[in-house]
Amino acid sequence: MGKELELEKTYIEDLYRVTTSLQKKDFVNKTEWKDFVPVIEDDTARFLQLILQMKKPVNILEIGTSIGFSATSMALTAREYGGTITTIEFDPTAAAQAKINFIRSEVDSIIQILEGDACQIVPELPDASFDFIFQDADKRIYPRLLKDCIRILRPGGILAVDDALFPVMDLDPKWSEQVEAVHIFNRLVADSSKLNSTLLPIGDGIIAAVKK
Repeated sequence: MGKELELEKTYIEDLYRVTTSLQKKDFVNKTEWKDFVPVIEDDTARFLQLILQMKKPVNILEIGTSIGFSATSMALTAREYGGTITTIEFDPTAAAQAKINFIRSEVDSIIQILEGDACQIVPELPDASFDFIFQDADKRIYPRLLKDCIRILRPGGILAVDDALFPVMDLDPKWSEQVEAVHIFNRLVADSSKLNSTLLPIGDGIIAAVKK
């Protein structure tokens, strides 16, 4: 991360340090299990909350729960208008910790966790069953799930996908397969005749798309 980008990030976080009701640092500190995959940044969480406030999607799908920070962030907004969240997590330990965190944040009543492989679960979901989909799972499954994500998204629904800027980030070579998968996914979304999309430099990059 360059110096200018670091200054921008610090400036943005300072602006919202007091007004943000849920912050990543506090959420992580209260989480008992520490060996989890990275969760979204605070600016990404705020972006998701803004989308939910504007669109008010009733049926929300998250692919990749981890310890539940992103789902909790969305749930705090969704409960204000009657929205519900279904979240998919492959790791049973992560899913168990997420459930504890949902209860602690008092959002467990509107979140359902599906434990298992998203590549098996998502293809079984009904057509046009979700108003909003947020994906932040293993990047290698991004291209594989795209067709079904579009299928289960209602017309006018929003697809938001994290880590879209992996291809231009200075990452360890061990992430090469994930980087390549994200690049393929980004191109598929940009070229899709069924989506209107853009890539936003929020957090590690977010692809935001609307189904035509």
